[in-house]
Amino acid sequence: MGRRDARRAVCPGSFDPITNGHLDIIERASRLYDVVHVAVAVNKSKRGLFTVEERIEMIEEVSAPYGNVVVESHHGLLVDFCRERGIPAIVKGLRAVSDFDYELQMAQMNHGLSGVETLFVPTSPTWSFISSSLVKEVAAYGGDVSHLVPETVYSRLVGRLADQR
Repeated sequence: MGRRDARRAVCPGSFDPITNGHLDIIERASRLYDVVHVAVAVNKSKRGLFTVEERIEMIEEVSAPYGNVVVESHHGLLVDFCRERGIPAIVKGLRAVSDFDYELQMAQMNHGLSGVETLFVPTSPTWSFISSSLVKEVAAYGGDVSHLVPETVYSRLVGRLADQR
């Protein structure tokens, strides 16, 4: 099966930084698809804690064991990213019912624009309360988030926050 014929999906997000919740969804998608693209959103109007390049590097590092994950940045419409790469499916994790309202609208818009399907994966209860924003906020106030992000990401997070003090 050629790479273009492979069953492909994308897991999009800002991943600033990647959390164990994100990694759980990526790992589960990697068992369902031949190739999983992780699309790191570039938002010029938002300054992240980590650069897009740093986020890509961290995701590549922690997803390497899966063997079928490709990490890239993207800006603009996710459906254009999918169209350019022949990706027919978006995989999104849902933490709570509140996520569903917004994500359903996005899924319907994406399907209407391009025919790309969105598959919703319920987040593991272990990680259902985690968001990158919450992890950064707790860590900035000295809270222990070491169990919420991969070990190498935790080291970088603590280092970056120390640099900003």
